Amino acid sequence: MTGTYLNVAGILAGGVLGWVWKKPLPLASQVFFKSALGAFTVFYGLRLTWLSVNGTWSHGLKQIAIALLALVLGRLAGRLLRLQKTSNRLGQFARSRMAAAGPDAPRRFTDGFAVCAVLFCAAPLGILGAIHDGLAEYYFPLAVKAVMDALATMSFVGMFGPGVLLSAVPVLVFQGTLTLVCARFAQPFLLAHGLVDSVNATGGLLLVCVSLLIFEIRKVEVTDYLPSLAIAPLLTWLLR
Repeated sequence: MTGTYLNVAGILAGGVLGWVWKKPLPLASQVFFKSALGAFTVFYGLRLTWLSVNGTWSHGLKQIAIALLALVLGRLAGRLLRLQKTSNRLGQFARSRMAAAGPDAPRRFTDGFAVCAVLFCAAPLGILGAIHDGLAEYYFPLAVKAVMDALATMSFVGMFGPGVLLSAVPVLVFQGTLTLVCARFAQPFLLAHGLVDSVNATGGLLLVCVSLLIFEIRKVEVTDYLPSLAIAPLLTWLLR
């Protein structure tokens, strides 16, 4: 759970810093952090895929092809399950609470907790990071998310007050539980059948898709692609 602990520490550190400093980051600093976080997301995504592709060239190409096919089928499954639309509704809830935020708002404390808990727990990067932390102890995506959440908390604490710090609790519970479940149940099964690499290769490509959102290059509905993490090992087993 290294990644989750880093994420929780980032939220707490960002909240405390924002509460003490009480100044927004300069635009130049925002651009720098955005670019750096996007670059790290691309790097760690491609690195995860590269580490998961092994064997001969033909076998490696087959693994990449399976990962790409899993992304296509995963997106279809995600659309049928309306995953992105559900995520969008959670985002709309957060935006409505942010629009009503103010120093005299009666529910300022609880709204801050709810908004940050929803945004931090529903982020696709958090789900991806928690899964790979459990399957391969690959905590780097959550380390990137820790910095992103820290920067966001610095802004939210000025908007909602110290209630945002409590959002670290649901993040710890949600991401930590997901990591432990993957480590305790999914990893032994996938390892026994040689299917871990297919999940990691697909997840690495999904991380690259997340970077497109960070750089604002293209609006990718990443949440709809999450079922591909379950489809990839199934395809690998069927096509073996």
